[in-house]
Amino acid sequence: MTNPMTAAELYRHGLQLLLAKDIPGWVDLWDTHGVLEFPFAPDGRPRRLEGKAAVGEYMRHYPDHIDLHDFTEVTVHQTTAPETIVVEMRGVGRLVKTDTPYDMTYIAVVTVENGLITSYRDYWNPLAASESGADFTGANR
Repeated sequence: MTNPMTAAELYRHGLQLLLAKDIPGWVDLWDTHGVLEFPFAPDGRPRRLEGKAAVGEYMRHYPDHIDLHDFTEVTVHQTTAPETIVVEMRGVGRLVKTDTPYDMTYIAVVTVENGLITSYRDYWNPLAASESGADFTGANR
């Protein structure tokens, strides 16, 4: 039996899946009861998604709206709890609807237990969500 990936390894693997537009593969990295939170989400956007199914539904249309080209400046900080990491990074690409550049800075606090994501707090810039074409949640379809 192989050891599950560390939180950092799993996170970096997840970034590669997002770049490959493999949303089902990315969702498979989640625990059934995993929680995805957006503490800075503006009004009208979800602040908390509970469960793998909710995360999958939320992310389902991501590649139709944001064409990610790379995650740059990825820095993983290990916390005193081995299952929890803090990640700083930039996602760059283009917004599909408007064919305009996409450049978002993120800070994420991620907890992985038994090789699956159980908690993911995504601190992203809420002002960028107001850009035309940036909404991949289906709220503005």
